[in-house]
Amino acid sequence: MKNMTCCVIALGLLISTGAVRAEHPAAATATNTASPNAIVNVWPSEPPAWTPPSEAEKDTSDENSRQVAGKYVTRIGNVSTPQLYVYQPKADVKSDTTIVVCPGGGYSILAWDLEGTEIAEWLQEIGVTAVVLKYRVPTRSEEENWKPAVQDIQRAISLVRSGAVEGVSAKRVGVLGFSAGGNASARAATASQRFYSAIDKHDQAKFVPDFAVLVYPAWLVEKDDSSRLIEDIQVTENTPPMFFAHARDDRISCLGSVTLFTELQKHNINAALHVFGSGGHGFGSRPNDQETDAWPELLTLWMRDLQWIK
Repeated sequence: MKNMTCCVIALGLLISTGAVRAEHPAAATATNTASPNAIVNVWPSEPPAWTPPSEAEKDTSDENSRQVAGKYVTRIGNVSTPQLYVYQPKADVKSDTTIVVCPGGGYSILAWDLEGTEIAEWLQEIGVTAVVLKYRVPTRSEEENWKPAVQDIQRAISLVRSGAVEGVSAKRVGVLGFSAGGNASARAATASQRFYSAIDKHDQAKFVPDFAVLVYPAWLVEKDDSSRLIEDIQVTENTPPMFFAHARDDRISCLGSVTLFTELQKHNINAALHVFGSGGHGFGSRPNDQETDAWPELLTLWMRDLQWIK
């Protein structure tokens, strides 16, 4: 039997931080994103069949784009070549844990810095090797709009596990997803099948993550019944441990996180749930003088308790 981590409902915890000056998107990207140690293509040639965009990949953000904590969000669109951006921690803090990071963006764009590279830089600090996945978008025209992203996640996990990513040797591989990336990550964590045909020796490695971190995950429950998970997500005794962070006032109901946590509880699977009293949607990890600022530290403590990081 797997041990149970108690459910924590975090309400009213505030961390005081200074305000951050708004910058033009290009300036914010240039000054706040560290360079990855490596960039690796997910697929050796063409990815599994889908409807790729006709336009070239680009940053779609501009002066009218959304800001979080006083800074713009880099919005990468038209991704047709999935890639892994590898961020290695310093040797003195490095653990044997790797996390595949999946930004959100409604399966239309990727919130690349807010929910990708900034998360990777934080994970580096706590000794985790971060692999930011630039998965395929947009997938609006696909009948199963989640499928290309999940295929890319499954392939990414197998690549890391099989040693295909130079310098990355992980004892455990987790997945961390935000919003739509959280939806794809939840699907990957509960998948009973690989959603593409194996193409090489790397696909012999396990495709299910060892744990999942879901931050304001989207679309986990039925539209007409928030107490019932969507049919595609089935919890079994083999489902890996999970960590949740969500705000009560999120436009994407926190009941998706609560319901999935409840199913994990029924199966006695290690899980931690944090529902904050306020914070809305898409807060990332930028200090914003609100209670949702606490989730990275809570995740750090959870992983330390499980002895996954030093």
